[in-house]
Amino acid sequence: MDATTPGPLAPDVLDRADVRAALAEHDFAAVFTLIKKWGGLSQNRIASACQLTPGKVSTIISGSQRVTSFDVVRRIADGLRIPGHMLGLAPRPWEHKQQTQHPPESPGARPAAGEVPWRPDATLDLAADLTRSDLVMDRRAITRALAGAAVTGAALLDSLEGWLQPTAVLPAPARRGRLGRRETDELETTASAFRQWDHQYGGGLRRKAVLGQLAEVASALDEHQVPEVETRLYRIMAQLAGTAATMAWDSGLHRRAQEYYRLALRSAHAGADPVFGANVLAGMARQMLYRDRPDDALQLIQLAQEGARDVIGPRVRAMLHTREAWAYAAQGRTAGFQRATAKAAEALADATPNEEEPYWIAYFDEAELAGVTGGRLLDLARQDPRHHAERAADEIRTALSSRGSEAGRSHALDRIGLAECRFLIGDVGGGAEETHRAVAAARLTQSGRVRAQLGQLYPYTVGHQASRSVREARDSIRDLLSS
Repeated sequence: MDATTPGPLAPDVLDRADVRAALAEHDFAAVFTLIKKWGGLSQNRIASACQLTPGKVSTIISGSQRVTSFDVVRRIADGLRIPGHMLGLAPRPWEHKQQTQHPPESPGARPAAGEVPWRPDATLDLAADLTRSDLVMDRRAITRALAGAAVTGAALLDSLEGWLQPTAVLPAPARRGRLGRRETDELETTASAFRQWDHQYGGGLRRKAVLGQLAEVASALDEHQVPEVETRLYRIMAQLAGTAATMAWDSGLHRRAQEYYRLALRSAHAGADPVFGANVLAGMARQMLYRDRPDDALQLIQLAQEGARDVIGPRVRAMLHTREAWAYAAQGRTAGFQRATAKAAEALADATPNEEEPYWIAYFDEAELAGVTGGRLLDLARQDPRHHAERAADEIRTALSSRGSEAGRSHALDRIGLAECRFLIGDVGGGAEETHRAVAAARLTQSGRVRAQLGQLYPYTVGHQASRSVREARDSIRDLLSS
């Protein structure tokens, strides 16, 4: 193959958590087995691509022979077009040329989000175009979308500056639509139900239903409703776009998730809802943190705080401080993490049952604060387990004692985090026991993020062949990630 030859594997195969874990471990028996299953390649096709004999591939898959030659690892990377970093190699020579000659797909003919003016009518055009292209997306388009990387740095941050400007006032239309309060109430109820479903279960199984509803709201807004209804519709569109963003992210569509986040922010701006806009920016910051971009995340949080400082309530303020703490933890700034976490606790202490805050922030309570704090302490514990792992475990246990499996995705992530804490502390048996609980919780959600976190837990179970409980824990992770 030359540098312009596409690899035999679709991008979604390499994006699977089980494939990534097997590649990181150089477990080529698992790699080839998973590629046969998910990539549709025969042993002969794998052998030909990697310049191996079919018999060699067969013995690797059976486990009777292991790949120990650096040259063979490189041939596998080049033959299957596996990026070097996934196998602990330097970037392969073909990677840069392939990116140059085949840049990630831009979504249709839509202009870049930074070029769309911050006007309500432009936001409507953006919503219509985005949902139209997404609703007809076929399997091939989804594969291309999986390869699209999220925008970062100045290209992202500069495009959001309009958030701080006043909403543009447009001339009054000659005629108004006839949508009333009852229909608007029903749309709000639907948006709330979709958001709750996503928070509990994760995954993208209802994503197209959300997109259909989003398209309906955009269509209603295009009819120029009376001002009160129009404002509410923009706010509903913001909530639906935010839910579509998290669903796309859970499905591995990172660029598309970012586009929906941007649409949500613009819709909140058009609907004069800076509180939800701050929540959208917090979601974008979380995405950047998962993409190892803490500097971008911190600037997004600061943008949220600047734009909504005078109107946010204590729960939203506490949530923003936890995202700030997350960014500090990712930067290794322990003192900053502790300071921001203390601010989050102080803000949450100010919340009262009678506090009028949006329904979508009601989830942020003491249990959520403990779970988020435990997760960030776990980030620090990966670098310094002696000082942070035990405290991380304590915080996560506090969260688990306050919210059960009904919390869905959050509960599963807590379980995975606690299992990792036990391994970091050196309690291998306890880690294996918690891993079984984590896998059981993960089976109850379709969240891609949960499966990605399980993939990160997998390496802790490697290298303990003498322990039956650890072997069984490893097999349970592999069985779930392969299903």
